[in-house]
Amino acid sequence: MAGTTGDNSQFIDYLSERGLLSQQQRDVLDEEAGKLSSKSIEEILLEKKFITEKNLFEAKSNFLKIPLRKVEDWESVPKEILELMTSEAASRYRFVPLSKKEDFLEIGMVDPADFRAQEALRFFAMKSPLPVKTVLITLSDFLKILKQFSTLSAEATEQLDKLAKELSEEQRKLEGKEKKQEVKATIFEDAPITKLVAVIIKHAHEGKASDVHIEPMENDLRVRFRIDGLLYTSLVLPKNVHQAVIARLKIMCDMKIDESRIPQDGRFKIALENTVLDFRVSIFPTQKGEKAAMRLLDPTAGNYTLQDLGVLGRSLDIFEWALQQPYGMVLITGPTGSGKSTTLSILLRLLNKEDINITTLEDPVEYEVSGTNQSQIMTDIGYTFAKGLRHILRQDPDIIMVGEIRDQESAALAVQSALTGHLFFSTLHTNNAVGIIPRLIDMKIEKYLLPSSLLLMEAQRLVRKICDDCKVKKEAPQWATAVIKSVLADLPEKEKERYKDIIKGPYFIYEGKGCVKCNNKGVRGRVGIFEMMQMNPDIEDIILGDISEHKLEEAAKAQGMVTLQQDAVIKLLLGMIPMNEALALIRDQITRAEFEEAEEMLKKESAENAQAAPASAAVADVAKKTT
Repeated sequence: MAGTTGDNSQFIDYLSERGLLSQQQRDVLDEEAGKLSSKSIEEILLEKKFITEKNLFEAKSNFLKIPLRKVEDWESVPKEILELMTSEAASRYRFVPLSKKEDFLEIGMVDPADFRAQEALRFFAMKSPLPVKTVLITLSDFLKILKQFSTLSAEATEQLDKLAKELSEEQRKLEGKEKKQEVKATIFEDAPITKLVAVIIKHAHEGKASDVHIEPMENDLRVRFRIDGLLYTSLVLPKNVHQAVIARLKIMCDMKIDESRIPQDGRFKIALENTVLDFRVSIFPTQKGEKAAMRLLDPTAGNYTLQDLGVLGRSLDIFEWALQQPYGMVLITGPTGSGKSTTLSILLRLLNKEDINITTLEDPVEYEVSGTNQSQIMTDIGYTFAKGLRHILRQDPDIIMVGEIRDQESAALAVQSALTGHLFFSTLHTNNAVGIIPRLIDMKIEKYLLPSSLLLMEAQRLVRKICDDCKVKKEAPQWATAVIKSVLADLPEKEKERYKDIIKGPYFIYEGKGCVKCNNKGVRGRVGIFEMMQMNPDIEDIILGDISEHKLEEAAKAQGMVTLQQDAVIKLLLGMIPMNEALALIRDQITRAEFEEAEEMLKKESAENAQAAPASAAVADVAKKTT
């Protein structure tokens, strides 16, 4: 077993004395010590979940009298700092450069007491331009920093070196050619820039990014990945490769590479590790040059179930009921990025049978559903949702899906489709499910048509999930208990009975402590929050009479609707989402005083526990700046 603290037994004794390790666990460690293994004591303790990473490294910091340095999720090490050390040395001795201050260089070490690491650090310090100051970092933070320059940056640098050598020769090939467009295409297919773009794509996929942003800055080219809803800087490239990267993406999407004045949209597919990845690309002109945004369409979305999305309880019952109806409208609402397209694709897959004709109109087609007829809207040639809907009705459809109802004409055709015997799915932009009805009336739909055409109105959001590998349970503090009681006060009786085990009190909530699996964030992946309103006689009377959103909301609650806020609190108590994610959704349903108290308590807890899910104002401010 690799040594990490000089004498492992002394550190194990230290953990035992402080109640962090039981005798039974020590026996297991002794057994592991007798095996031929390259794993360190930390790796074994974390792998067997004997202790959380936070508690382990805090104890190690106290034991070694070395300060523990937390590497924040949004923090990236400048390229010039990373270049001071090779990735091979960092990986072997488990230390990495973190930052350069005015008078010293900060080095983060996982194993400060390891003799080999100490010798390697002395050698490094002799060559360093500044004195070296050592701090302790956790294993997951080390891996986070190591990945910055030993994978993406290293591979990118390799391709940049090749590009620099070949660029001048390629430029000469361009000179004197009549068909420069074709020659450029050929050159960029062969150039190292092709591999550079492939490196970015590969690491976006491996990091489970939903989007990639390639942005020209004043002096460089920034690459950011959106992971679990937040943007993180993943790579900074020299500015002189900007045009080549954009040109490569345009070629992959069959765009015009010599057009840089107007936005362009496209898509491409690429095979990677036995998986076919589908990318939707937007090129947008900015003051500093063209910016590229790539949406990674999840290739596994077709395997999801409604339960995987987070549809539970009454919401699941209503969805299943709606799918059994022969005709009517199912409308989904939510902000951009709330998972509406994913929900629609799953509903279509559940309905997709050989004896059913499913036809869709989308802009763009995001998820391919085998066995259905999917059509791409092209507004630049006059092929709009409204025009497409007229033609769909001549295609003998049983089920119609339209990506979005955008205007009065498409709304009227959607209602007509539902009234003439078709099951119709689409999306709208409103704040909640109740808002769908007033929105349709604003689109000049006659009120008397809505009760006969509408089946289900659904609203959804996406929030971050707690990491299952480092999730811990704790009794809700007094301030959280007050917030939970306030939101669940008018939860429908049927749902109170369904969730009686978690809402009877005392309340328990969960948090992710941070681990290797979630990159020490405490959250991993996202889950949906839903509310659903069915058409019924009470809502029909309101529509045909003196309509208001307040009356519709009261009628929806009377029918048993679980609101977005209540669904968030239920998922909080079920251990699916952290308190800060729930609070962001329920702030409109509690008093300002309650919200301010909750926010203040979250700040305090975050300060006390640096590795909890980020919820402090400072971290939130950084996240806003990043996004």
